[in-house]
Amino acid sequence: MFVLGPFPMCDSSTSLLPSSIETCWLQLVVIWPGTYISEYYQTSFLITLRSGPTNLVPCSDMAGEVMSVGEDVKDWKVGDRVCANFAIGHLHGDPTAATIATGLGGQVHGVLTEYRTFPANSLVSIPRSLSYEEASTLPCAALTAYNALHGPVPMKAGDYVLVLGTGGVSIFGLQLAVAAGAVVIATSSSDEKLKIASKLGAKHVINYKTQPNWEQEVMKITNGAGVDHVIEVGGQGTLPKSIQSTRPGGQIHIIGFVSQDTTDAGSLVVGCIKGAITLRGIQIGSRAQFVDMNRLIAAHPIVTRPYIDRVFPFEKAKEAYSYLESQAHIGKVVIKVTRD
Repeated sequence: MFVLGPFPMCDSSTSLLPSSIETCWLQLVVIWPGTYISEYYQTSFLITLRSGPTNLVPCSDMAGEVMSVGEDVKDWKVGDRVCANFAIGHLHGDPTAATIATGLGGQVHGVLTEYRTFPANSLVSIPRSLSYEEASTLPCAALTAYNALHGPVPMKAGDYVLVLGTGGVSIFGLQLAVAAGAVVIATSSSDEKLKIASKLGAKHVINYKTQPNWEQEVMKITNGAGVDHVIEVGGQGTLPKSIQSTRPGGQIHIIGFVSQDTTDAGSLVVGCIKGAITLRGIQIGSRAQFVDMNRLIAAHPIVTRPYIDRVFPFEKAKEAYSYLESQAHIGKVVIKVTRD
């Protein structure tokens, strides 16, 4: 059981929410000391986590109903359905050291709790087509994918988008790319997961276990041109192949490093220069981007509907983490805090 410290009183600029649904991600959460820390993030992130609050309340993503508002809050009312941005201080523009320090479930207490206060300007409305469970998956995975594909060089209809794996960010990348009219190539080590990727709109799928030289298959699919965008979650083990899969002038969006491959990455610089390829690190996204993403979701409710693998009750939160660690899931895993 997690114990939250003294409950913060609402001031005039905060809203009170029950965090009715939580999305569990090992990326920025810790269950208790010595349990799980995701391999997604670099040492600097792990140091930041350790320097966060003691007895950290985990989980970064939430959807809930407003229960009370401060007297100066004008944009929200009791009963509104909302999500909080992953970094509650990142309102617009590029991330800064100050906004990164407001990341829920890592640098500040997270959302695996029935009630929590939030700054009113950190909240966004939930698209009407989504349930609380579905909306709870948006703040980290969906917004990361949106920031990648709709960033400084946004994807266009007809672009080739390569998504590595079938985790939360990759599946949202697939869905957002399909909504934009792009052609998606998805990879996985599981044929069953690739079947789901195809149902979600991937035009081409590659099993990287049976086709270890998957970059060659990508080049065949694109008639030797290479892809325009890569959702790169593997890191050092997959980045060389991602570079070889990308067209000259293409974009590789660096999101994590879950690959267990320890391939020597010494040739990356040469590959990037030779292909004039841009590598861009993605730090989730701002509230302004969240609002824009929700407009896209509202416009394409069917193809962008979040894919949830399993929903666990709050009493089985530890089982949810174990299931996530097993990597048997596709898309998102959710913990439902309150009962219907």
